[in-house]
Amino acid sequence: MNDYVIEMLNITKKFPGIVANDDITLQLRKGEIHALLGENGAGKSTLMSVLFGLYQPESGTIKKDGKVVRISNPNDANRLHIGMVHQHFKLVEVFTVLDNIILGAEQTCRGILQKRDARKKVLELCDRYGLQVDPDALIEDIGVGMQQRVEILKMLFRDNEILIFDEPTAVLTPQEIDELMQSMRNFAREGKSILFITHKLNEIMAVADRVTVLRKGKGIGTVDVADTTVDELAEMMVGRKVNFSIEKSALHAGEAVLRVQNLFVAGKNSGKNKVNDVSFSVRRGEIVGIAGIDGNGQTELVHALTGLEAATRGHIFIGEREITTATVRERNNMGLSHIPEDRHKHGLVLDYSLAENLVLKSYFDPDYQRAGFLRFDEIYRHADQLIDRFDIRCGQGGLTPTKSMSGGNQQKAIVARELDLKPSLLIAVQPTRGLDVGAIEYIHRQILAAREAGCAVLLVSLELDEVMSLSDHILVIHDGELVANVDAKYATAQELGLYMSGASKQTMNSECEVEA
Repeated sequence: MNDYVIEMLNITKKFPGIVANDDITLQLRKGEIHALLGENGAGKSTLMSVLFGLYQPESGTIKKDGKVVRISNPNDANRLHIGMVHQHFKLVEVFTVLDNIILGAEQTCRGILQKRDARKKVLELCDRYGLQVDPDALIEDIGVGMQQRVEILKMLFRDNEILIFDEPTAVLTPQEIDELMQSMRNFAREGKSILFITHKLNEIMAVADRVTVLRKGKGIGTVDVADTTVDELAEMMVGRKVNFSIEKSALHAGEAVLRVQNLFVAGKNSGKNKVNDVSFSVRRGEIVGIAGIDGNGQTELVHALTGLEAATRGHIFIGEREITTATVRERNNMGLSHIPEDRHKHGLVLDYSLAENLVLKSYFDPDYQRAGFLRFDEIYRHADQLIDRFDIRCGQGGLTPTKSMSGGNQQKAIVARELDLKPSLLIAVQPTRGLDVGAIEYIHRQILAAREAGCAVLLVSLELDEVMSLSDHILVIHDGELVANVDAKYATAQELGLYMSGASKQTMNSECEVEA
């Protein structure tokens, strides 16, 4: 009897200028958690999209339970009980959470949509797997962390047997990640088979049975997790040894670059403030990290600072200039760079080329335009420099359609654009979201180099390890308020976790310093 529930044999998939999957074989056993590991652009998501019917391979065979199958579209995949949580959300923003979950699997009676049983099932799944959502909330009104939960619930709602998780923990908190890992173990015990794409090696070591490594579109090998180490996996993935330690020079902070005074930001659809009387500063040559569970006001705070959303009350200064009502471009021209939380909504124009995206904030400079006409020769020369410097993987150089790039390489493009502006203030939100360990190592070095050059950095991340290792000071946000200011040298995950959950709170003054 064949013990493989899924076999992808000698799969090759090509795009213009690049071979995304080059003769790859992947075999998934029934009841196992099989991790798929590789650099950004290695072909992981493409391979899973072939399995889910989103792409058709140029060659190769797919077998389900030992029988050759043809998966022409996601409906075929669902009929074969294959489900997928996508890295980039496949949600209708104007629909509710419940409508998105049941979309394509609706129950009707005489042409009338029946939601009562579906709502009951969704709420049961929420309780069972710790994925709490508001079924009646609109997708456009919830954060990316909540949207990720909706994607997971879409798959669970359909009772799929083969579960594909494409970077499912990228926007989850440590507690939520632990819960998801436990849920995955429960799925495997129930006999479900899981394909798990992640860049986080510790997650692979914690939950996977086997791991297949891809590099530049080719299969490097499949190993048992019990017989390998994090260092060995990292070297298989990037082809060199990776330095996981972050070496940071002593803090020599200068004057305040960003000052926030008594800031309030209202929620979009309620009278409740999402940011409540927040005050803090970030100095030149300093990294201030903001830690918190997703949905506690981080998004609204960043939007107010960057001009994407208006503050209700309070004041924001860059240097001595107040920018509370300044436009986004005015803030950018004053030296503010922003790596956004949602790279598709606020970071890129997906229908533009990579080169065009790399000059989105500077196309009006004399270097890139003359008498109102864009100088494309200079734009593409600039793009080639950033592609090389930041190792952005793309099949057609600056001409590459941005929407065709992997999520990690889209993220690298944003980081390249923002750091190339040599800002005096960098607001970095989830800067390494979806990046592999080699890229994370590089981006961390770039952020620290910006600090060394005198840039003030405000780092907002759901990755507690990232906040603790990069920051000089850590502010903790809970329910829209800053509840703690901790020296990063002495911070512990346990202490920060108490503040993040609201179980503990420091006494703060207007400059967000601990009162004696």
